[in-house]
Amino acid sequence: MSAETKIRMFGAQWCGDCRRTKAQLDALELDYDYIDLEQDVAAAKVAEEISGRKRIPVVVYPDGSHQVEPSNADVEAKLRELEL
Repeated sequence: MSAETKIRMFGAQWCGDCRRTKAQLDALELDYDYIDLEQDVAAAKVAEEISGRKRIPVVVYPDGSHQVEPSNADVEAKLRELEL
C-alpha cells in the first residue's frame, strides 16, 4: 500500500481523543501512518493546514477527506464508505 492510499492520523499521547482513535484503528488492524505531534512539532502545522483548526486528532483518508476529533462512529462510517 503506497503512502497516498494510507490513512494518516495526526495526534499526541496527551490527547484522550487521539488515544481513542488510535486504539480504534489498531483494533481494526488497519495499516496507517501515525504522526506524533510531540515528536514531530512541524507536523502540527501540517495538521492545522489540513483541518483549518488547532484540534486533534486529524484523520486524513485516502480519498483526500479528513475528520477532526471524530467519534468512533464517524471513523467507522468513513471506513465503511471507503470499504476499508
